[in-house]
Amino acid sequence: MDTYTSKTLGGLVEEQINKWQSNRKRKYKKPIRPVITISRLPGCDAWNIAKQISEALEIDFFDQEIVDEIAKNADVNRRVVETVDEQDNSIVLDWLSMLTAERHLWPNEYLGQLTKVIGTIGAHGHAVILGRGASYILPKEICLRVLVVAPLELRIKNVREAYGVSEKIARQNVMGKESERIAFIRGYFHEDMLNSVNYDLVFNTEMNEQDTVVEIVKVAYNTRKWYKYNIK
Repeated sequence: MDTYTSKTLGGLVEEQINKWQSNRKRKYKKPIRPVITISRLPGCDAWNIAKQISEALEIDFFDQEIVDEIAKNADVNRRVVETVDEQDNSIVLDWLSMLTAERHLWPNEYLGQLTKVIGTIGAHGHAVILGRGASYILPKEICLRVLVVAPLELRIKNVREAYGVSEKIARQNVMGKESERIAFIRGYFHEDMLNSVNYDLVFNTEMNEQDTVVEIVKVAYNTRKWYKYNIK
Protein backbone atom coordinates (compact mmCIF):
# COMPACT_ATOMS: atom_id res chain seq x y z
CA MET A 1 0.00 0.00 0.00
CA ASP A 2 1.21 3.47 -0.80
CA THR A 3 1.66 6.05 1.95
CA TYR A 4 1.55 9.84 1.90
CA THR A 5 3.11 12.65 3.87
CA SER A 6 0.56 14.90 5.56
CA LYS A 7 1.43 17.64 3.07
CA THR A 8 0.97 15.35 0.08
CA LEU A 9 -2.30 13.98 1.45
CA GLY A 10 -3.68 17.45 2.12
CA GLY A 11 -2.67 18.54 -1.36
CA LEU A 12 -4.45 15.59 -2.97
CA VAL A 13 -7.64 16.34 -1.05
CA GLU A 14 -7.49 20.04 -1.94
CA GLU A 15 -6.91 19.21 -5.59
CA GLN A 16 -9.94 16.91 -5.62
CA ILE A 17 -12.16 19.52 -3.97
CA ASN A 18 -11.11 22.10 -6.56
CA LYS A 19 -11.83 19.65 -9.36
CA TRP A 20 -15.30 18.89 -8.03
CA GLN A 21 -16.06 22.57 -7.53
CA SER A 22 -15.08 23.38 -11.10
CA ASN A 23 -17.28 20.54 -12.40
CA ARG A 24 -20.24 21.36 -10.17
CA LYS A 25 -22.29 23.02 -12.89
CA ARG A 26 -21.40 20.45 -15.51
CA LYS A 27 -24.40 18.76 -17.08
CA TYR A 28 -23.97 15.01 -17.48
CA LYS A 29 -25.63 13.20 -20.37
CA LYS A 30 -25.94 9.97 -18.37
CA PRO A 31 -27.90 9.76 -15.09
CA ILE A 32 -25.39 7.31 -13.58
CA ARG A 33 -21.69 8.14 -13.15
CA PRO A 34 -20.60 4.73 -11.84
CA VAL A 35 -17.87 3.90 -9.36
CA ILE A 36 -15.73 0.86 -8.66
CA THR A 37 -15.51 -0.18 -5.02
CA ILE A 38 -12.68 -2.50 -4.03
CA SER A 39 -12.51 -4.53 -0.83
CA ARG A 40 -9.40 -6.55 -0.08
CA LEU A 41 -7.50 -8.76 2.29
CA PRO A 42 -4.12 -7.32 3.35
CA GLY A 43 -1.10 -8.35 1.30
CA CYS A 44 -2.90 -8.76 -2.03
CA ASP A 45 -1.32 -5.66 -3.60
CA ALA A 46 -4.83 -4.26 -4.04
CA TRP A 47 -3.60 -0.65 -3.78
CA ASN A 48 -1.56 -0.99 -6.97
CA ILE A 49 -4.42 -2.83 -8.68
CA ALA A 50 -6.90 -0.09 -7.74
CA LYS A 51 -4.50 2.65 -8.83
CA GLN A 52 -3.86 0.96 -12.17
CA ILE A 53 -7.60 0.54 -12.75
CA SER A 54 -8.18 4.25 -12.14
CA GLU A 55 -5.40 5.14 -14.57
CA ALA A 56 -6.63 2.70 -17.23
CA LEU A 57 -10.16 4.13 -17.05
CA GLU A 58 -8.99 7.71 -16.45
CA ILE A 59 -11.17 8.12 -13.37
CA ASP A 60 -10.49 9.39 -9.84
CA PHE A 61 -8.81 7.25 -7.17
CA PHE A 62 -9.61 7.30 -3.45
CA ASP A 63 -7.83 5.01 -1.03
CA GLN A 64 -8.35 4.58 2.71
CA GLU A 65 -5.94 7.35 3.66
CA ILE A 66 -7.60 9.93 1.41
CA VAL A 67 -11.11 9.02 2.57
CA ASP A 68 -10.07 9.09 6.23
CA GLU A 69 -8.36 12.47 5.77
CA ILE A 70 -11.65 13.91 4.56
CA ALA A 71 -13.84 12.10 7.10
CA LYS A 72 -11.83 13.08 10.19
CA ASN A 73 -11.62 16.80 9.34
CA ALA A 74 -14.99 18.50 9.85
CA ASP A 75 -14.12 21.55 7.75
CA VAL A 76 -12.79 19.51 4.84
CA ASN A 77 -15.76 17.17 5.12
CA ARG A 78 -18.15 20.12 4.89
CA ARG A 79 -16.36 21.53 1.84
CA VAL A 80 -16.48 18.14 0.13
CA VAL A 81 -20.20 17.70 0.77
CA GLU A 82 -20.85 21.22 -0.59
CA THR A 83 -19.36 20.26 -3.98
CA VAL A 84 -22.54 18.38 -4.97
CA ASP A 85 -25.50 20.27 -6.35
CA GLU A 86 -29.01 20.20 -4.89
CA GLN A 87 -30.21 17.27 -7.01
CA ASP A 88 -27.18 15.09 -6.27
CA ASN A 89 -27.35 16.02 -2.59
CA SER A 90 -30.91 14.72 -2.43
CA ILE A 91 -29.70 11.46 -3.98
CA VAL A 92 -26.95 11.15 -1.38
CA LEU A 93 -29.41 11.75 1.46
CA ASP A 94 -31.67 9.09 -0.03
CA TRP A 95 -28.80 6.58 -0.15
CA LEU A 96 -27.80 7.26 3.44
CA SER A 97 -31.39 7.03 4.64
CA MET A 98 -31.77 3.65 2.98
CA LEU A 99 -28.43 2.51 4.39
CA THR A 100 -29.53 3.34 7.92
CA ALA A 101 -32.93 1.70 7.49
CA GLU A 102 -31.85 -1.46 5.69
CA ARG A 103 -28.80 -2.21 7.85
CA HIS A 104 -30.32 -0.89 11.09
CA LEU A 105 -27.28 1.27 11.70
CA TRP A 106 -26.82 3.63 14.60
CA PRO A 107 -24.18 5.97 13.14
CA ASN A 108 -21.57 7.38 15.48
CA GLU A 109 -19.71 10.56 14.57
CA TYR A 110 -17.06 8.82 12.47
CA LEU A 111 -19.52 6.62 10.58
CA GLY A 112 -21.71 9.65 9.91
CA GLN A 113 -18.77 11.56 8.42
CA LEU A 114 -17.54 8.51 6.51
CA THR A 115 -20.87 7.80 4.87
CA LYS A 116 -21.21 11.43 3.79
CA VAL A 117 -17.75 11.30 2.18
CA ILE A 118 -18.41 8.02 0.37
CA GLY A 119 -21.86 9.23 -0.65
CA THR A 120 -20.39 12.43 -2.11
CA ILE A 121 -17.77 10.47 -4.07
CA GLY A 122 -20.57 8.23 -5.34
CA ALA A 123 -22.65 11.23 -6.41
CA HIS A 124 -19.75 12.67 -8.40
CA GLY A 125 -19.03 9.21 -9.79
CA HIS A 126 -16.31 8.09 -12.18
CA ALA A 127 -14.05 6.88 -9.37
CA VAL A 128 -12.31 3.92 -7.78
CA ILE A 129 -12.75 3.67 -4.00
CA LEU A 130 -10.43 1.32 -2.10
CA GLY A 131 -11.69 0.09 1.26
CA ARG A 132 -13.62 1.95 4.01
CA GLY A 133 -16.78 -0.09 3.41
CA ALA A 134 -17.70 1.73 0.20
CA SER A 135 -19.18 -1.48 -1.24
CA TYR A 136 -21.67 -1.49 1.64
CA ILE A 137 -22.45 2.23 1.68
CA LEU A 138 -23.27 2.90 -1.96
CA PRO A 139 -26.19 1.16 -3.71
CA LYS A 140 -25.22 -1.72 -5.99
CA GLU A 141 -26.96 -0.03 -8.92
CA ILE A 142 -24.11 2.47 -9.26
CA CYS A 143 -21.20 0.23 -8.20
CA LEU A 144 -19.00 -2.40 -9.69
CA ARG A 145 -18.09 -4.18 -6.46
CA VAL A 146 -14.75 -5.99 -6.43
CA LEU A 147 -13.09 -8.21 -3.81
CA VAL A 148 -9.35 -9.04 -3.99
CA VAL A 149 -8.07 -12.05 -2.03
CA ALA A 150 -5.09 -14.42 -1.90
CA PRO A 151 -3.92 -17.33 0.28
CA LEU A 152 -2.56 -16.29 3.68
CA GLU A 153 0.98 -17.54 3.10
CA LEU A 154 1.27 -15.68 -0.19
CA ARG A 155 0.06 -12.47 1.43
CA ILE A 156 2.59 -12.85 4.22
CA LYS A 157 5.33 -13.41 1.64
CA ASN A 158 4.25 -10.29 -0.27
CA VAL A 159 4.38 -8.11 2.85
CA ARG A 160 7.72 -9.57 3.96
CA GLU A 161 9.29 -8.82 0.58
CA ALA A 162 7.66 -5.42 0.13
CA TYR A 163 8.69 -4.05 3.53
CA GLY A 164 11.81 -6.07 4.27
CA VAL A 165 10.49 -7.43 7.56
CA SER A 166 10.74 -10.85 9.18
CA GLU A 167 8.21 -13.61 8.53
CA LYS A 168 6.93 -13.19 12.10
CA ILE A 169 6.36 -9.43 11.74
CA ALA A 170 4.75 -9.89 8.31
CA ARG A 171 2.40 -12.56 9.68
CA GLN A 172 1.39 -10.37 12.63
CA ASN A 173 0.80 -7.43 10.28
CA VAL A 174 -1.32 -9.38 7.81
CA MET A 175 -3.40 -11.24 10.37
CA GLY A 176 -3.90 -8.13 12.49
CA LYS A 177 -5.10 -6.01 9.58
CA GLU A 178 -7.28 -8.83 8.27
CA SER A 179 -9.04 -9.11 11.63
CA GLU A 180 -9.49 -5.33 11.78
CA ARG A 181 -11.04 -5.14 8.30
CA ILE A 182 -13.40 -8.04 8.87
CA ALA A 183 -14.43 -6.57 12.24
CA PHE A 184 -14.92 -3.11 10.69
CA ILE A 185 -17.38 -4.42 8.10
CA ARG A 186 -19.17 -6.64 10.59
CA GLY A 187 -19.34 -3.95 13.26
CA TYR A 188 -20.40 -1.04 11.08
CA PHE A 189 -22.40 -2.75 8.31
CA HIS A 190 -23.44 -6.10 9.81
CA GLU A 191 -21.95 -8.03 6.90
CA ASP A 192 -19.31 -10.70 6.29
CA MET A 193 -16.58 -9.04 4.22
CA LEU A 194 -15.64 -12.38 2.63
CA ASN A 195 -19.16 -13.30 1.52
CA SER A 196 -18.82 -13.45 -2.27
CA VAL A 197 -22.50 -12.61 -2.90
CA ASN A 198 -21.72 -9.05 -1.77
CA TYR A 199 -19.51 -8.54 -4.85
CA ASP A 200 -19.74 -8.55 -8.62
CA LEU A 201 -16.18 -9.77 -9.17
CA VAL A 202 -13.80 -11.71 -6.90
CA PHE A 203 -10.11 -12.10 -7.80
CA ASN A 204 -7.53 -14.41 -6.26
CA THR A 205 -4.16 -12.81 -7.02
CA GLU A 206 -2.35 -16.12 -6.58
CA MET A 207 -3.47 -17.18 -10.05
CA ASN A 208 -4.34 -13.85 -11.69
CA GLU A 209 -1.74 -11.34 -12.84
CA GLN A 210 -2.36 -7.69 -12.01
CA ASP A 211 -2.73 -6.69 -15.65
CA THR A 212 -5.33 -9.42 -16.14
CA VAL A 213 -7.36 -8.24 -13.15
CA VAL A 214 -7.23 -4.65 -14.38
CA GLU A 215 -8.32 -5.62 -17.88
CA ILE A 216 -11.27 -7.72 -16.65
CA VAL A 217 -12.46 -4.92 -14.36
CA LYS A 218 -12.07 -2.42 -17.19
CA VAL A 219 -14.19 -4.54 -19.55
CA ALA A 220 -16.83 -5.12 -16.87
CA TYR A 221 -17.02 -1.40 -16.09
CA ASN A 222 -17.33 -0.39 -19.74
CA THR A 223 -19.88 -3.06 -20.73
CA ARG A 224 -22.16 -3.21 -17.70
CA LYS A 225 -25.67 -1.87 -18.12
CA TRP A 226 -25.93 0.99 -15.63
CA TYR A 227 -29.49 1.73 -14.64
CA LYS A 228 -30.76 5.01 -13.31
CA TYR A 229 -31.06 4.96 -9.55
CA ASN A 230 -34.63 5.68 -8.57
CA ILE A 231 -35.12 8.17 -5.76
CA LYS A 232 -38.01 7.46 -3.42
